[in-house]
Amino acid sequence: MTNTTANIKGFRQMRLRHAVLAGLALALAFASLPFADRANAQAPAAPAAQAKATQAKATPDDTARVLGGLAPSTGSPLEAFTKEASWQSHSRYFNSAWAQLSARQLSKIKTWSAKHVPNRKPVLFYMFSGPDFLYADAFFDGASTYVLSGLEPVGQVPDLTALTPRAFGGELRGLQNSLNSVLSYSFFITKKMKTQLRDGRLTGTLPILYTFLARSGKTVKETTLVSLNTDGTVTPLTGELAKGASPGAKIQFSSGAGPDKTLYYFNTDLSDGGLKASGFLAFCKGLGEGDSFVKSASYLMHSDNFSMVRSFIVENSGTLVQDDSGVPVRFLEESAWRLEAYGRYLRPLGIFPRAYQPKMQELFAKGRATPIDFGVGYRWRPNESNLLVAVRTSSARAEAKP
Repeated sequence: MTNTTANIKGFRQMRLRHAVLAGLALALAFASLPFADRANAQAPAAPAAQAKATQAKATPDDTARVLGGLAPSTGSPLEAFTKEASWQSHSRYFNSAWAQLSARQLSKIKTWSAKHVPNRKPVLFYMFSGPDFLYADAFFDGASTYVLSGLEPVGQVPDLTALTPRAFGGELRGLQNSLNSVLSYSFFITKKMKTQLRDGRLTGTLPILYTFLARSGKTVKETTLVSLNTDGTVTPLTGELAKGASPGAKIQFSSGAGPDKTLYYFNTDLSDGGLKASGFLAFCKGLGEGDSFVKSASYLMHSDNFSMVRSFIVENSGTLVQDDSGVPVRFLEESAWRLEAYGRYLRPLGIFPRAYQPKMQELFAKGRATPIDFGVGYRWRPNESNLLVAVRTSSARAEAKP
């Protein structure tokens, strides 16, 4: 072998060693990067692979489960997020919070409701609810259609695949902040909700509704943003809202192997002025007689400015379950309703000075109220909470009188 040939061969071997070492160094550097930086550092995919990745969408149920701190299905595009420390901390937080909430309230409410609210309609109206599916399900888990309403925005259908892991961690912290009060006291603090539901990438009520559905053991099948039109019809929202229409969401879900159920949430003004310009009550009337649930409703129906929604509840409910912030007792005529008192009636909190009801006090006095072992509403401690169950005893529609 000539010197020239040997030199060429040695040079080639040296280049090969350098290439191997450079590749190894690059691989080690890539492996040391955080999750988000590794994703950004990947070489562009081939067109076919890139198109396939773009089409990989998380199912609504996987999205709900991950938001609720539960593992998604095997092979879900959201599996990678569950390996992040932020999600694992989120999961531990919700596992602990739900175990405490179930032991303290939810399991007791379900037992109480099964005993004291035995006859259920397929439709539940929950006015002034905001995104509180949690207590709607606890008190009325047998309904097939739930109608929730409030001033809280609907937001967009959550798409977690559009978030980096760092951004996702921030959204999880925001979700926990949004739910702190309802997990601790059973009601949302409205002023905080206004800010929390508009900040960040996951906005509105849908992330909260998804979390409650997942944690309540439901399977989310499909979510559609809808328009509630002035004539009471509901249509898919495909563009801008028409004048006078209200935004909403329709969620199809199931409980175990049971039939599909429907949850509606509408962002709508329930004052008389708002309802006169809205199709909300027309939509509700189209569902037929249902049951109603009211709690932590700021005593709004004690005012004549909310007479329309109050009259709707009185005229279209087979059973009404509420705390003292709902329909005042004087509108529930004894000839048409059987009234049953539970818990303890105390004067409303000082921020509601005109909400005390002497008739409510009479109803709860003289040992007529049956004790309850859970808390609910503004007086959230068990020995301070009250519930009224009003069951219609007459087929005639009771008229709401001032």
